Amino acid sequence: MGLPVRITRSAIRGTVAGCALLVTMTLMGCPGKEATTGVRKAGDDSRSPQAASSSTAPPSSAAAGTSAAAPVPQAEPRTVPSVRNWTGRPGPGWRPAPGARVVADPGGPLADEAHSLADGLRLPFAPAPAHPGDVELALRPGQAGGPESYELITADRKVLITAPDEAGAFYGTRTVLQAVRTGGGLPEGVVRDAPDRPRRGLNIDIARKHFPADWIEARLREMADLKLNELGLHFSDDQGFRIQSDSHPEVVSPDHLTKDEIRRIVVLASSLHITVVPEIDSPGHLGAVLGPHPDLQLHDASGTVSRGAVDIGNPAAARIVDDLMREYAPLFPGPYWHLGADEYRALMARDPQASYPRLAQLARQKYGTQARVQDLATGWLNDRAAVVRSLGKRPRAWNDGFFRGGTISPDKSIEVEYWTGKELGARAPQEYLNEGRTLVNLNDEYLYYVLGEPNQFRYPTGERIYREWTPAVLRGTTAVPGPAALTGPARVVGGRLAIWCDRATAQTPDQVAAGIRLPLAALAQKLWDPRPPRLAWAQFTALARQVRG
Repeated sequence: MGLPVRITRSAIRGTVAGCALLVTMTLMGCPGKEATTGVRKAGDDSRSPQAASSSTAPPSSAAAGTSAAAPVPQAEPRTVPSVRNWTGRPGPGWRPAPGARVVADPGGPLADEAHSLADGLRLPFAPAPAHPGDVELALRPGQAGGPESYELITADRKVLITAPDEAGAFYGTRTVLQAVRTGGGLPEGVVRDAPDRPRRGLNIDIARKHFPADWIEARLREMADLKLNELGLHFSDDQGFRIQSDSHPEVVSPDHLTKDEIRRIVVLASSLHITVVPEIDSPGHLGAVLGPHPDLQLHDASGTVSRGAVDIGNPAAARIVDDLMREYAPLFPGPYWHLGADEYRALMARDPQASYPRLAQLARQKYGTQARVQDLATGWLNDRAAVVRSLGKRPRAWNDGFFRGGTISPDKSIEVEYWTGKELGARAPQEYLNEGRTLVNLNDEYLYYVLGEPNQFRYPTGERIYREWTPAVLRGTTAVPGPAALTGPARVVGGRLAIWCDRATAQTPDQVAAGIRLPLAALAQKLWDPRPPRLAWAQFTALARQVRG
C-alpha cells in the first residue's frame, strides 16, 4: 500500500545518467549544492490555530584501505532508521576490500539498484556469479515480509541482499551504504528488515516559495538514504503557482518549474523508489489562479473579497481547476492526487449561511432544504475526487475539508491527511477512523516546519518527534485512544514532515535544508521502527550526522 510507481527502467537509466556524478557524491556524503551556502496574520486562511549510471571505477581509498581485511566487530549495523531485526553470527563480516564488486543480472529488475550501490561504494558492477568480497542483489518473489522488506546475509566475506520487490532491495542497499559509513562494513549475521508504515515522507510548499529543481532533487536523495518513499508538492496557493501550464499559462508565476524539470524530478524520484504526490489546493488557497480570473472570486454578504477562495457556485471555477488537474495528471505518474480542501474561507465564518447567503441558497437548491454551505463544499470535493479517479488516481484531502452532519458526505475513497485539530469546528481524528477511513499523519504540533514561525509555530528540532511523537499521535500531544489496531499500519498508514513557506523570505533554501535534516531523520526512525528508540537523542543526532557521510 502506498508503494512508488516505477517508470520504465531504461528511461530512468538514460535520464539519470547525466546526474550520476552528483548521485555518487551525495551517497558518499559529499555535500550537495545546498551545503555550500549558508505572511500571515491571525485570521488569515493560514495553517494556524486561528537512477544512477554504471560505475566502472576501481574502489576508492576509503573502500580499499589497509584495514579492509580486518574483521567487522559483532554489533548491530548502525543505521537511520535502525534495522528491526539482526542476528549476529561468528565470522569476519564484510568490508569493501580491493577486488570487491556489486553483482546482479545486468538485464534484470535489480540492475538499477545494483548500479546505485556500486556508485555509492565506488565499486565496479558485475554480472553473476558472486565471488568472495562481493555484494550480490537478488529478487525473490514471495519472500516473506512485504514488498518493502529485505533480507541481508553477511557470511564468508560476502553479502547477499534478497527482497520480494525492487523497493526492498533498494532499502537493503541503503543499509549497506550506511553500515560502511558508520562501521566500515557489515558484521557477520542476518538482517531482516521492513517498515512499520507504508507511507513515509516529506511535503514541500513550493507555491509560497520557489525552490529550484536541483534543491528538490537533493532532498529526494536525502529521503532515499532514510528509506522515505513519498514527496508531496504543494504547488498552487495565494502567493504563487509554480509549474509551467499550457492550458492556463496566465496563472503561472514568473519563478516556476518547467515541465521538463518536473519530469526530471519524477524520474529521479522513481529511481529512488519515491512517489511524487501533486497538490492543487481548492476551493481555497487559489489566489494565484484568481489574480488573472477575478470573476471567480468569492465575496461575502457585504461584498468583501474572501482571500484565496473561489466561488464554488460558479461552474467556471470548477472548470479551471479540472483543466489544470487533467493537464498535470500525466506529468505525475504516481497513484495519488491531493485535492487540498482546507481552510475554505466561507466555512471559516462562524455562521457560513449568514455570511455567504448565495452559497447557502445554492446548497439548498442542489441538495435539499436542510443543506448548508458545507454541503456545497462537500459536493465540490466529491466532484474533484471524481475527476481524479477518472484520471486513474486516488484522491486525498486535508482533514478540515471533511464535515460531519451534512446532507451529503465526503466520498469514502478520499484519504484523510490529518494536520490540525485547532481550526474552527475541527474534528478529532478518531471520528475519521471510526468512519473507516485511512489517515496520514501530518500533526502540526510536531511535523510542521513553518517558515518565520507565525501563529505560535516553532521550528521542530527533531527531538520532540524522536521522544514524544508516534503515528498514533495525530492531534496535539496525545495518542488516539482505543485499541492499537485503530491506529495501526492499516489505518494510519504513515506520515510526512511538512515545509510551509508562510513567510517565504524568513529562510533561504539552504537554511530550510539544514533545518529539516534532523526532524526528517527522527520521522524516518519513528515510521520505520515502532519500538521505543534505544539511543539517547544526543547519540541519535551523532549517528544521523555520521550516516550522511
